[in-house]
Amino acid sequence: MSSTPATPTRSARRVLLKLSGEGIGGGAGSGINAQELVRFAQQIRRINQAGVQLAIVVGGGNIIRGSTFAANNAGVQEATAHYMGMLGTVINGLALQDCLESLGCETRLMSAIRMDGVAEPYIRRRCTRHLELGRVVILGCGTGRPFVTTDTAAALYACEMGVDILLKATRVDGVYSADPERNPHAVLYNQLTYKEVLEKNLKVMDMTAIGLCMDNRIPIMVFNYLKEGNIERAAAGERVGTIVGV
Repeated sequence: MSSTPATPTRSARRVLLKLSGEGIGGGAGSGINAQELVRFAQQIRRINQAGVQLAIVVGGGNIIRGSTFAANNAGVQEATAHYMGMLGTVINGLALQDCLESLGCETRLMSAIRMDGVAEPYIRRRCTRHLELGRVVILGCGTGRPFVTTDTAAALYACEMGVDILLKATRVDGVYSADPERNPHAVLYNQLTYKEVLEKNLKVMDMTAIGLCMDNRIPIMVFNYLKEGNIERAAAGERVGTIVGV
């Protein structure tokens, strides 16, 4: 009697999208922007329909930014504030999940902190199985530990899942020599090596995240999510921003 393998061989393109809380908030500074949420969800659904295996790490800065909150609120320890920020990522994840499923896209919300009433616990093999079955996986609570950014969480998940590329969605067209919103003479880079990012101290992602991607040869594409269709194009493998690699 022949047997079917428990886990199918991976063949589809697999990507991890790092989506900031600021993006979900629509640049308003706080809260969730319903129009932006729908715009993201529509693109994500089309990516899923194209057969791309997509995992999404969501930030929580539109709900609460832990380090900032601790600095401005005497008596709240920074570790506590970071945990509060992690819970904010789950609020965003729940909103994105329902928005996607209202469009007919099957999803799973997974959390690095156990909260079984609203999300599955993150287990690597279960997560990759969801991807292989065509579900969009939304990852909340970062790494589940304080003092670690969601950028680093995205890099860790990208390494664990063996993704083809990590997509970093930002408000600008890629990686610049300086902040283009403050310096009109900043130069946009087309391509960079990991070492160049570290040596130039470019604000792509935090240095730990860059180091993880460098050690595991995970390319990073930094692109502008505000341009319509850019998330789809990036997920499909089209260059729409700066590539960071070997």
